[in-house]
Amino acid sequence: MNDFQAIADRVEIEALRGEFTDAAMMRDRPRLASLFTPDGALRMPNIPVEQVGREEILAGGERLQSQWDFFVQTTHPGTIVLDGDTATGRAYIQELARALDGRQGLNYAVYHDRYQRTAEGWKFAERVYEVRYLDTSPLAGTAPRSARGSGTGPAKATAAPAPAASFADPAPAERLERAAAALRAGGFAAEILDDAAAARARVGDLLPEGAVVLTGASETLRLSGIDDDVNTGGRYDAVRPRVLAVDRATGADEIRRLLAAPEYVVNSVAAVTETGSLVLASGSGSQLPANAGGAAHAVWVVGAQKVVPDLDTALRRVQEHVLPLENVRAQAVYGRPSAVNRLLVLNAEPQPGRATVLLLREAIGY
Repeated sequence: MNDFQAIADRVEIEALRGEFTDAAMMRDRPRLASLFTPDGALRMPNIPVEQVGREEILAGGERLQSQWDFFVQTTHPGTIVLDGDTATGRAYIQELARALDGRQGLNYAVYHDRYQRTAEGWKFAERVYEVRYLDTSPLAGTAPRSARGSGTGPAKATAAPAPAASFADPAPAERLERAAAALRAGGFAAEILDDAAAARARVGDLLPEGAVVLTGASETLRLSGIDDDVNTGGRYDAVRPRVLAVDRATGADEIRRLLAAPEYVVNSVAAVTETGSLVLASGSGSQLPANAGGAAHAVWVVGAQKVVPDLDTALRRVQEHVLPLENVRAQAVYGRPSAVNRLLVLNAEPQPGRATVLLLREAIGY
């Protein structure tokens, strides 16, 4: 092999590595899978992931892509060692990513590669991903909506994301009406009320005397007085005081059963979208089963500032607005920070008559 062929091989392999990053960034999973030999392997022990063959690489990549809010990968050239029709090498990677469930971070990694010359040119025979540095601190930035498409090229530009400051502002009447209409189309009962006092009275109408009622850990309920009405008023069989009376060291199973399937759950949400979705976030997840369907009936009281255009914005609201405020509360009450360890998204209510959303025209809670 002459020097010219060696130079050409190196250029082609470097282009192959660049193509991998471009396909990942453009979310073009079929193109990314085609960069491997038919029996090529992509191994990521830290996840852990091991995909062998183009079909597995394609399917696995599509699963991963569906979890992203945004993903940015930069590849830096590394070594290439040629050996006839095979070669080995390393590429150095920097990545920024945030998943829809709130996981996020910055990492530096190495791809340990094996390459194979084929009739179609150089392909990956194997890529093994090794993380060298990982920082899971919350990322300060966000991706414009135009960067969040899932197609094979750049998504069409749309409106810029709402600034975090707007997450505290009450939504105008037309947005409340859109959200209510979308919720009703999804099987929720949705009512628009003037204020927290009206919601407090309406919750009293919806809960029959003597009902077994669980309240969520909600600032909306606390500030409106609904929490006190349920848990200290004596009108209901309140679950929360019973849970607090159980010895946490010996009664974990009893606590779990009490929280999972009450007759009624009354709570708020982190966001409601104009497309008809409710988003709840939790550190422990203990209150989510009842909201998801464990309770026979559910009532959510939602301040006007929680109405957002879509699910992308709802998830941003959780991270950028709700979590920092909940951190302050958790530090004061529990002596430790909060975290978004569990997310629940309710897109529809399949049980007729189970769920009621009370949308307020005023802001309350966070």
